[in-house]
Amino acid sequence: MADLARVRIWAEALIALHLDPSWSFEFDHARTRAGACHYGDRRITVSRHLAGRFEDDQIHQVLLHEVAHALAGSRAGHGPRWKAQAAELGYEGSRLHSGQVAEELAPWVGACPAGHAHFRYRKPTRPLACGVCSRRFDAAHLIAWTRRAVPSGAAAPSAREGAA
Repeated sequence: MADLARVRIWAEALIALHLDPSWSFEFDHARTRAGACHYGDRRITVSRHLAGRFEDDQIHQVLLHEVAHALAGSRAGHGPRWKAQAAELGYEGSRLHSGQVAEELAPWVGACPAGHAHFRYRKPTRPLACGVCSRRFDAAHLIAWTRRAVPSGAAAPSAREGAA
């Protein structure tokens, strides 16, 4: 498990080494994405909820991923330019993390008829079917949603986190 103080030190060191001094680092309250590069604000953020769950090597890869985005530019996405920057930095992962998400912080929990669990951080507004049971929408696999209380001290999702 990565220590948040150590993650901050690593992030600030990577920024100082590879980016100009106008870039900064912050933790955010994202629950499903590990990190983000905010070009307009010249800021790299990492989820405080997920950073504490990841091993040191995993969080280091997240930081490299985001620094590669900053170096490649806002239009690079995960294309060849970003891939070249990421490889040069020593990034070894994929474009998406495959680690845990902060499921215990999701106020909406759903289950399909087969019992597969689904988690949402915002109220589902339309019918959703289980993607494990069927690759296409099938009403036979509709997810039934229940609202639950989230642990105290958990921050409410912000508008900047994107849809769940």
